[in-house]
Amino acid sequence: MRLRHIKEADPAIQESEYCISDYDKVKGNWNSIFGNDNPIELEIGMGKGRFIMELAKRNPDKNFVGMERYSSVLYRALQKVEAMEEKPTNLRFICEDAKLLPDIFEKNEISKVYLNFSDPWPKDRHAKRRLTSHTFLDVYAKVLEPGREIHFKTDNRDLFDFSVESIKEYNGFELKAVTYDLHNDSVLNNGNIMTEYEEKFSSKGQAICKLIAERS
Repeated sequence: MRLRHIKEADPAIQESEYCISDYDKVKGNWNSIFGNDNPIELEIGMGKGRFIMELAKRNPDKNFVGMERYSSVLYRALQKVEAMEEKPTNLRFICEDAKLLPDIFEKNEISKVYLNFSDPWPKDRHAKRRLTSHTFLDVYAKVLEPGREIHFKTDNRDLFDFSVESIKEYNGFELKAVTYDLHNDSVLNNGNIMTEYEEKFSSKGQAICKLIAERS
């Protein structure tokens, strides 16, 4: 399905204080944006922002960055934030491709990465585009602090199986936890925040898969 472009999106993103684009000024200096030295957590492919907005609300002692490559989608998240009575001070957005993370963040500047319901890219020839492929694990390893984690959720079993094997085969991340039915896993589901997609799929009876991988 083709994504409808919203003409107001690009100028709104450029003008918003919540959207960061001067990467050369903030790389290695993100805590100056937030005004503190709290850890920074990153969601890649945040969609309309429900997940990361709730994370920011629940965790005022941490900073959060939401990355979304499509401006028309990020614009919807921006509208939600700007409509809030109490706007979060610990949340910022980036409209960019995840491949550019090393240009945006310094080594070890990120304390956790969230991947929620990423594009499965089902054709084999597109495997390198999957956000859990070795191509992207290489990218995360450049910005994620050692000993910190990637949290990945999906309803797509083929993508999940691919992701489990990809991480097992990668020298740099260790698989710490796996579940094929998150909502019936009392440990991994504790404190779980549902995304829009997660709520939609689970309401239809589809099992949600989750894994946690630690940068070694």
